[in-house]
Amino acid sequence: MKPEETFDFPLRWAWHGVQRHYNLIASRHDLTMTMGYVLLNIDMSDGTPSTQLGPKIGMEPGSLTRTLKTMEEKGYICKAGDETDGRRVRICLTELGKEKREVSRQAVLHFNEYLDQKVPPALKKKFFEVMEIINDTLKNENIFEELSKYETTN
Repeated sequence: MKPEETFDFPLRWAWHGVQRHYNLIASRHDLTMTMGYVLLNIDMSDGTPSTQLGPKIGMEPGSLTRTLKTMEEKGYICKAGDETDGRRVRICLTELGKEKREVSRQAVLHFNEYLDQKVPPALKKKFFEVMEIINDTLKNENIFEELSKYETTN
């Protein structure tokens, strides 16, 4: 099977392009795409519990911890104790973080509005239908289970 005939090749190729686009914009504002994504997923008024942030955005705990540390050092976020549960920590946006969040929001809006002009509605609908099938398959089925017969001892 040629790469162009697989599902994963165009997904990866497109995602690489999206990352490049967002990181180019983000770098002009002392951000990364990951930081922008985190900023967009923090509740602006109440903050977000740190334990909910990782699963919400699909980041591994180690990566999220490093990203949050960098964001705190840059002054984009602060950590506050949870009023209802002293064991929990809420991640809150600083004023600078709110400004950086708006930059991220505008970049996402611009990118999606631009694609909305390029992609006809019928194709957009089909795209989302196919993505739903892929996501449901990955979420609900162990599609790689049968590959265990190819495992090596090393």
